[in-house]
Amino acid sequence: MTVPDSPGRRRLPRPRRAPAVLGIAVLGGVLAACSTTVSGQPQASQIPQPVATGDNSELARLLPNPSQFPSPYLAITLPPETAGQAARDLDGILPGAQVDPGDCMPTPPVSDPAVSVGTDDSTRATLTVELVRTDQTLSAVEQQAQRCGSVRVTQSGTTATVTTEVLPPPPLDADETVALRRTVRSETGGPGLTRTMQTLLGQVGDVRINVTYMSFGDDKPDGEALDSLFTTAVSKVRKG
Repeated sequence: MTVPDSPGRRRLPRPRRAPAVLGIAVLGGVLAACSTTVSGQPQASQIPQPVATGDNSELARLLPNPSQFPSPYLAITLPPETAGQAARDLDGILPGAQVDPGDCMPTPPVSDPAVSVGTDDSTRATLTVELVRTDQTLSAVEQQAQRCGSVRVTQSGTTATVTTEVLPPPPLDADETVALRRTVRSETGGPGLTRTMQTLLGQVGDVRINVTYMSFGDDKPDGEALDSLFTTAVSKVRKG
């Protein structure tokens, strides 16, 4: 497993105005590859997950503008080839990973995602907005999260545990809303190898809105910024 600034790090294009944003997204991918345990008898699963293909320009149009991200989160909209990786990182489980229990693999979407990421350079924390089309209800997502409170995930010989807690849903004008808190802890240990994610999910028609605050370690989430951006994202999708 590689971490930022190591020779094996995956390299992605970075705009000059936001040099740290993609670095955090890549780090999420690296740590997710080290990732996600549920109690019970092991029943490993390694099922190739389908990857949606197609133009995501319509969804990208519905993303909050970088200027709509709260301060101090400097934001950019990710290109399609990077957006898919960043979106999968938000689940803590990458496609093709061995998951125990085996029925805790996230359901793949029916479209490519559109993703914007904002970074607080002083803390390395990020706010990510993902829009994707799905045929799965948020009720099903919540039920899976309750069933899969602790999941053990192995990929490329590295294992981590993802714990998920269902929180009270945000009161917002959406068809459905769900709030989750996830922690991804690598079994190899070491500083900076624990990710904490607080996620607000909303559904408007077949469009899933995922706004996630991610930090490294046990820092308290920036709830005010998360709530503000989630409200902005849902409102923009609803208006079309």
